Amino acid sequence: MSNQQYALVTGATSGIGLELAKLFANEKYNLVIVSRNQDELERTASELHQQYGVEVVAIAKDLFKREAPFELYDEVSRRGIVVNVLVNDAGQGQYGEFIETDINRELDIIQLNIGAYVALTKCFLKEMVVRNEGKILNVSSIGGEMPGPLQSVYHATKAFVTSFTEAVREEVKDTNVTLTLLLPGVTDTDFFRKADQENAKMVKEGSLADPAKVAKDGYEALMAGKDKIISGLMNKAMVASSHMMPDTMVASNMHKMMEPVDESKKE
Repeated sequence: MSNQQYALVTGATSGIGLELAKLFANEKYNLVIVSRNQDELERTASELHQQYGVEVVAIAKDLFKREAPFELYDEVSRRGIVVNVLVNDAGQGQYGEFIETDINRELDIIQLNIGAYVALTKCFLKEMVVRNEGKILNVSSIGGEMPGPLQSVYHATKAFVTSFTEAVREEVKDTNVTLTLLLPGVTDTDFFRKADQENAKMVKEGSLADPAKVAKDGYEALMAGKDKIISGLMNKAMVASSHMMPDTMVASNMHKMMEPVDESKKE
């Protein structure tokens, strides 16, 4: 592997994004890592460089902001970096009933989970198609395969990511550029704290996946040029069964799994 190859990873300071960055670094990809927090970003960049000996470029961008993906692309271009692999990982959710949750936060989440994915994919995909080389990994979720009461906006954004990726993949199928979807289930990351969802039954009582294992599944699928990988046997079974049930039943079952563990059952 040439040490001139670069992988750009958003949400790279924790969770699945960090584990993916480690996998690329281990294979001697140079890195462009992106997150909002400059201090965390610089600390992560230093650790990755020291451990793996690759170049790590840290760029702090708030992808909640519409202009941020374009600023990121311009910064990468200004530095003369050719991105061989793009990993869209950064994402957040908000827990609660839709009539009670904060609409401004939800609009930010839509920008982060959808807008940033679309903008970065468009910017870097154009270059990849011209070169006839490149890989994109879009981190979606099994949540995108089913409605998510108490996480309605998050699930809907991931449904978009899945549909969008599948459509663009078809458009570039005659090139050497590949787009891969990674669909994790409930994973042991900081996501649930940020979403105020730590007390949900599926988080509190469920079995949380190891982000390193999820990242490995995604990395291997990406490198093999696969279309999609659902990480974990239980998640594969859950998605398969949801496709055989009416949407109303799937929503009802998911609602029960999402409820707070200490909430008394409503009659």
